[in-house]
Amino acid sequence: MTGSPFSVTAMDGAARAGVLQTAHGDIATPVFMPVGTAATVKGMTADSVRATGAQIILANTYHLMLRPGADRVAALGGLHRMMDWPGPILTDSGGFQIMSLAGLRKLDADGVTFRSHLDGSAHRLTPERAMHIQYLLDATITMALDECTPFPATEREAEASMLLSMRWAARSREAFVARDGYHQFGIVQGGVYPDLRRRSTEALLGIGFDGYAIGGLAVGEGQAVMFSVLDASVGLLPADRPRYLMGVGTPDDLLGAVARGVDMFDCVIPTRAGRTGRAFTSQGVLNLRNASHATDDGALDPACDCPACTRHARGYLHHLFRTREMLGPMLLTWHNLRYYRNLMAGLRQAIMLGRAAAYSAAVRAAWISKDAAEGASIDE
Repeated sequence: MTGSPFSVTAMDGAARAGVLQTAHGDIATPVFMPVGTAATVKGMTADSVRATGAQIILANTYHLMLRPGADRVAALGGLHRMMDWPGPILTDSGGFQIMSLAGLRKLDADGVTFRSHLDGSAHRLTPERAMHIQYLLDATITMALDECTPFPATEREAEASMLLSMRWAARSREAFVARDGYHQFGIVQGGVYPDLRRRSTEALLGIGFDGYAIGGLAVGEGQAVMFSVLDASVGLLPADRPRYLMGVGTPDDLLGAVARGVDMFDCVIPTRAGRTGRAFTSQGVLNLRNASHATDDGALDPACDCPACTRHARGYLHHLFRTREMLGPMLLTWHNLRYYRNLMAGLRQAIMLGRAAAYSAAVRAAWISKDAAEGASIDE
């Protein structure tokens, strides 16, 4: 392995605070990445995303391959210029779509052929093609192409999927164009089977990547199983490389994963919840569609400094959702991303002070206060 762009600045148990250096700016960890699948965080301008405190955002190879096309993104100056986002961008390679669009793809040893969910046209994705597309997109962090193993899967099925992903990882590494400050992450697979996770990690370490993602979780196995897999596998990853748990998750998921040594996260939950009227707050999850908020002149979350909380009352936010005004989802998306950012910033500070466990306990205790009973789980 070459020198690492990542440094750990503090530890509290297994929890880590660190800094990842990139060509587009440094990233303080632990960090949550807002999802901008199609080169936009839904309902947000680039300025509003910046105002949430986001350091890095995620875009998606498969969706941008379909439209507008990687060549067109490159002609428009790459994602950073096209999106007005000069900061770091991580691009998912399309491995999740191999699982989620199973009815629209044909998988083989060399790669995968998709039938576009938009118009049925055929599109081929191989490890080499996925790396080239991400190069054209000008991704700061490029993800190796993998097959995201579905849940449930037998151990034999998970092993076959993992071995395919490891072959693709080697090809992805070979095809990656190394540039100063640009990084490539490999993805650990193996389903819920600790021995497969160990073998996958060993294969990826033999190839050598700038960071390591933990894939194939948060796909239906439940939090307890996810945490048990993390317990068995995070410690196998090198201490001097960033660790990224893909597609996770709820605030409680983040607290638990950071405590187990994970550094980076992404998920659609805060933005999707914002579009459907659900707010993550310091007192739990609130549903702004509920009639109980109609005449409430209080702040959505007194502990938050976003525009939804400092400039508007709950009653107004309720009104926006009841009348289906687009401002409601915009404000609540902003709030949820700000909440996630504040949660990560608080965790980072707590780790540096040696108080990570106490911080997480206090956050969880506040969730079960008087308002938390209203918050149903977010159905993703």
